[in-house]
Amino acid sequence: QVQLVESGGGLVQAGGSLRLSCAISGRTLSNYDMGWFRQAPGKEREFVAAISRIGGRIYYADSVKGRFTIVRDNSKNTVYLQMNSLKFEDTAVYYCASKTPKIGASYLRGANYDGWGQGTQVTVSS
Repeated sequence: QVQLVESGGGLVQAGGSLRLSCAISGRTLSNYDMGWFRQAPGKEREFVAAISRIGGRIYYADSVKGRFTIVRDNSKNTVYLQMNSLKFEDTAVYYCASKTPKIGASYLRGANYDGWGQGTQVTVSS
């Protein structure tokens, strides 16, 4: 059974940092592109960051560019999202997701991802 399990969320003051982890089991991480999405209360899910299966392509939402870093360690079957300079508006449930590589399939669209974790709450206090 395939599982994606996020961890590392919590409460942090504005300007602080958190590192989210996403451990994958039941599949080989190196076969999949990976992404992070988030959903704030009352808002739609939005793209945060993505990385291709070997790590050669990386994408960020404009709102997090320069503050967040996505990294993958295929040997540990884990993807990380390092979040620095956190802002109140970063408060959301963060989800990691896996995507089967397909030519032309956008990394930014959640609908192109076929595996999702349960989410981890990130709360930034102002």
